[in-house]
Amino acid sequence: MQTATRLGRVDELLILLVFACCVAAVLGALAWLGVRGRRRGVGGEVMGPFEEMWHPAATRYRAEIRVQEERLVPLPSADAKGQTA
Repeated sequence: MQTATRLGRVDELLILLVFACCVAAVLGALAWLGVRGRRRGVGGEVMGPFEEMWHPAATRYRAEIRVQEERLVPLPSADAKGQTA
């Protein structure tokens, strides 16, 4: 009877160990993706949802910067070259 109890505890420990390894693997993969994205300047679409959960102000700041970068200074038209205002 004691052997069955001992075996049950080993199984529980094994399940806990596998779970801890899976959590560590996921966190390690997220850290790796974050470092890789920062080095290359890409990866916002991969890390964006996680950053939005933990740091919403940074997400709003990046969105504002993206909008400002997309704005272009209007070029003067070819017709208005010789004209003065």
